[in-house]
Amino acid sequence: MPSAGEPLERMGFLTIGSFDPADPAAGHRDTLAVVELGEQLGFDSAWLRHRHLQHGISSPVAVLAAASQRTRRIHLGTAVTPLGWENPLRLAEDWATVDVLSGGRLEPGVSVGPPVHFEHVRDALYPGTAQAEDFGYERVLRLLRLLRGEPASTFSGVEGVETYSEQVQPHAAGLVRRVWYGAASTRSARWAGENGLNLLTSSVLKAEGEGPWDFAQLQAQQVRAFRAEHPAGAAARASQGLVVLPTDSATAAQRRKYADYVAARTPRTSTPQGPARLLFAADLLGSAEEVAAALHAHAGYREVREVVFALPFGFAREDYEQILTDTATRLGPALGWQPQGPR
Repeated sequence: MPSAGEPLERMGFLTIGSFDPADPAAGHRDTLAVVELGEQLGFDSAWLRHRHLQHGISSPVAVLAAASQRTRRIHLGTAVTPLGWENPLRLAEDWATVDVLSGGRLEPGVSVGPPVHFEHVRDALYPGTAQAEDFGYERVLRLLRLLRGEPASTFSGVEGVETYSEQVQPHAAGLVRRVWYGAASTRSARWAGENGLNLLTSSVLKAEGEGPWDFAQLQAQQVRAFRAEHPAGAAARASQGLVVLPTDSATAAQRRKYADYVAARTPRTSTPQGPARLLFAADLLGSAEEVAAALHAHAGYREVREVVFALPFGFAREDYEQILTDTATRLGPALGWQPQGPR
């Protein structure tokens, strides 16, 4: 277990990429601008969520391809890609393409399970094959095999003027070692460790056992379970993601807005929510010094040396600029993190 005084090694941020459906291009451009700002501020990574059939980024791989050409150093991730919506072969091709374009900076994260509201989208997504689809761990293993370069086809060679490969092309060497698994349960955390993946643990976990529940202790338990099964042991990469809102340079109006946001979300942190019994972490609001103190006291945070802080949903670009700037210039240094310079 890392000591509480160890400096934070890597710091990233996560955004949903919200947009106005009447002008979706503007929202996507704002997201790209936020990623560029993150690189300028020295963040190690920028991550996008998937939001299918919502007013958020539905195709992170396309947006990250664009971001790869606007940045030089910052790593680019997905947190996470729900594989139930994807064909692993096509996704492997897309990921490899973005990784090549970015110079080996892609950090893709995945999760398993049926698509959200599957009963409503199954005919559009898997007409005629919905009953046969496997939405479990095997879908991840198939993706990993393809990324390693194992055969995707039984045919290779020259046919006329065209040359065919049995492997996914382009082949992005090293990409498979940068795949993350978004685990919400101890079982999934162990599975990720057994299969040599990196672990993303966020502000949402599944409540396990009988209450009362302590989110931080549950998160710490899951990270330890992951490393106990991982071939790299204590050196296995695990990243924590909480919503943090440092307010040092925020205006009075922004502080009220952030406080209202946190207050509206706080009731869901006391008891498990919904049929899946999801347990939500409290958002961290205050000065960088106050947020840093809360993180140093957080059992889950003390188990990791890298984080991906989540930006709040539905805020304006200027709010994200303030939050990211305070996070990079005030909160990060309070956690012992140092911004990265140009490559």
